[in-house]
Amino acid sequence: MEVNDQEIAVGLDIGTTKIVAMIGRYNEYGKTEVLGVGKSKSLGVHRGVVNNITQTIQSIQHAVEQAVADAGIEVKDVVVGIAGQHIRSLQHSDYITRENAEEVIGAQDIETLCNQVHKLVMLPGEEIIHVLPQEYKIDGQGEITEPIGMYGGRLEANFHVVVGQISSIRNIGRCIKSSGLELEGVTLEPLASAKAVLSQEEKEAGVALVDIGGGTSDLAIFKDGIIRHTAVIPFGGNVITEDIKEGCSIIEKQAELLKVKFGSAWPGENKENEIVSIPGLRGREPKEISLKNLSKIIHYRAVEIIEQIYLEIKNYGHEEQKKKLIAGIVITGGGAQLKHLKQLVEYVTGMDTRIGYPNEHLAGDSNKETTSPMYATAVGLVLNSLERKQQEKQERLEAELRRKHAENHQGVKSVNSEDTVNIDNDSEKEEQIEGEQLEQTHQEEQEQEVKASNVARKSIFEKWFDTLKDFLDKVE
Repeated sequence: MEVNDQEIAVGLDIGTTKIVAMIGRYNEYGKTEVLGVGKSKSLGVHRGVVNNITQTIQSIQHAVEQAVADAGIEVKDVVVGIAGQHIRSLQHSDYITRENAEEVIGAQDIETLCNQVHKLVMLPGEEIIHVLPQEYKIDGQGEITEPIGMYGGRLEANFHVVVGQISSIRNIGRCIKSSGLELEGVTLEPLASAKAVLSQEEKEAGVALVDIGGGTSDLAIFKDGIIRHTAVIPFGGNVITEDIKEGCSIIEKQAELLKVKFGSAWPGENKENEIVSIPGLRGREPKEISLKNLSKIIHYRAVEIIEQIYLEIKNYGHEEQKKKLIAGIVITGGGAQLKHLKQLVEYVTGMDTRIGYPNEHLAGDSNKETTSPMYATAVGLVLNSLERKQQEKQERLEAELRRKHAENHQGVKSVNSEDTVNIDNDSEKEEQIEGEQLEQTHQEEQEQEVKASNVARKSIFEKWFDTLKDFLDKVE
């Protein structure tokens, strides 16, 4: 398969339980087509943080090799999702004073303002991952969401700044490089998941996206179409598996299987006499586990995770009318597949809840597996990368057009100045002829002037034509 590097994007979701590599591109209808997916067990990652580089490299390579074999193409650069308990966010306001208030505000002004925020002094060992503008103010006029195209001298903005530990971010970079890949960019995982599963209407109305992974649960709150709050809760599906393992005295592999196949977040669903048999170790007797007891273990831990998430939502100010999240909660990630979790979230929080599937932006013929909530982050990373590449391509085209326009304008100016010089030279020659040859008749002088004028006119036309030809050649 021949695919231009500019047309494809690779998302790499480095999670606590799994690493997913996804290759995608836009189809002719503007939808994202998934070309290949690779998945491997995540070794060396704990709660979103790399703690064994060698094992993480092996897991990344395995996932990428699968995706490459699936897609039938080679890949060079990847966009990586970042999460983990080291992530924190803060609010910040900043401004710039523009030199010319009568000049229209452009993308360059926004970039200058964002770059200024990037220079903020962080705590030792921390660095800024994202600077996300919220609302703008121009010369004191507030609540502006799109300042480009407006006029003003003072441009202010409120920012949502996402911060992470330098060591954790660097370790991810090292793992990517050692896997033979280039790091194209880093995206906060809940932002990637939001891109994949939320609609613009939900973001406008107010919504809390909860991505329940293996090691952490990530939260992103949107209101009026703007990111308002992000947080990482250091609990995920793994703690539920650990509780099952301890409560039922079985090994982790069996506990995970029990959770996925028979687990429920609502204990009332199972009857007392419903029992599942687990094979014993090394010839030992099989264990019989009550599904009622299993769902009780899951229920207590799930409630604890949901309460932590709800506390973060309340800290944002959800009870206030102006901050009300009308669209409620959207759950995604591998943990969202737990049976009856949606009902439990609604019961604990009192908020409308739905499961987020990353199928809105995907082509209709996408594999059913890729539209599972566990692939939401990977899909979002691919979508973000494709969007960024398309934007960069558009900016390059616009820059090229501006350059050609400037060259053409310069060429026309150059032609005009040369014409002036030629005409001035012709006038000087005429005066000299008149001075030296006073004896010439008036008729001869007129003939000479006409002849000189014709020569000058011919010279102007030839130069103009040459310039036009050069310009057309360049355009071609």
